[in-house]
Amino acid sequence: IERYQEIDKSLMSEDIMNDISKITELSKEKNKIEPVVFKAREYIQACEAIEENKEFLSDPEMVDIAKEEIKSAEAKKPILEEEIQILLLPKDENDGRNIFLEIRAGAGGDEASIFTGDLYNMYIRYAELNEWKVEIISSSEGTNGGYKEIVILIKGNEVYAKLKYESGVHRVQRVPETESQGRVHTSAVSVAIIPEVDDIDIDIKAKDLKIDVMRSSGNGGQSVNTTDSAVRITHLPSGLVVTNQDGKSQHKNKDKAMKVLKARLFDLEMKQKQKDEKDTRKSQIGSGDRSEKIRTYNYPQNRITDHRIGLTLYKLDNIIESGNMSEISSALITEEQALKMRNI
Repeated sequence: IERYQEIDKSLMSEDIMNDISKITELSKEKNKIEPVVFKAREYIQACEAIEENKEFLSDPEMVDIAKEEIKSAEAKKPILEEEIQILLLPKDENDGRNIFLEIRAGAGGDEASIFTGDLYNMYIRYAELNEWKVEIISSSEGTNGGYKEIVILIKGNEVYAKLKYESGVHRVQRVPETESQGRVHTSAVSVAIIPEVDDIDIDIKAKDLKIDVMRSSGNGGQSVNTTDSAVRITHLPSGLVVTNQDGKSQHKNKDKAMKVLKARLFDLEMKQKQKDEKDTRKSQIGSGDRSEKIRTYNYPQNRITDHRIGLTLYKLDNIIESGNMSEISSALITEEQALKMRNI
């Protein structure tokens, strides 16, 4: 509260009125601490209401009203205490970032590619519900529908905060349309959520890059571009390779590939940092590793199960078709908050 008041005073001072960068910095800090300030003031008011009304308990005309006010304020206190504790929990510095969402078909052949397309559509609808913007960065279509892999950029408010728990292996169990015996097949799709980074977040040296330009191969039977617009960038120190051929402009493909490369390098750096900080693992759900099995989608039972928190919902069709994943994401956020609270 004291810091909030300091910022307010600073924003009104003549010293920084012409300093746009300082105004921006202070405004961001103000917005960041505002929720806890408002809750804290509400909590202080509740405490003050209890003390003020205790003075009226000896007044026969006011005793009933005073008791009611005290009861109401005392009921609010523990709720506000818990809300303030959650607001004061350490924040993930990437929560406010946009993300690259990568979906790749794993074991299961065509069925895995088709489910990659289903997951892509689910995330697109979820993005629409949250009023986020989506841009396809690169894609490779499956031979029988869906995608072998697709990478999209999602921009908006708190994108990483809501989707960061999606990283890992998503397993699907269903009867493929081509299955004449009615047998259930199991396929797997891996999802990676990578925060978008700015140039200031990660520095890449030109000598560490090998850039190849090549002829684009058409997707799923589409006509092949006649220009050498496809770009493959190899980051020599890490061995990371990013290819982009979706656009007809070599320049735009290179720009998109560089954005993905920077994000993947930042992600590698972040994962290494998390390994080094062992305590961090105790307050997070799963490892965020794309090889970790996190969820099963069972179509015959209309069941979706998140294995990390033991959550099972029998409305798989509704979640996939509508994209309304809020029940799952809210449960994961709540569980992580509880883990952090226990850790503290």
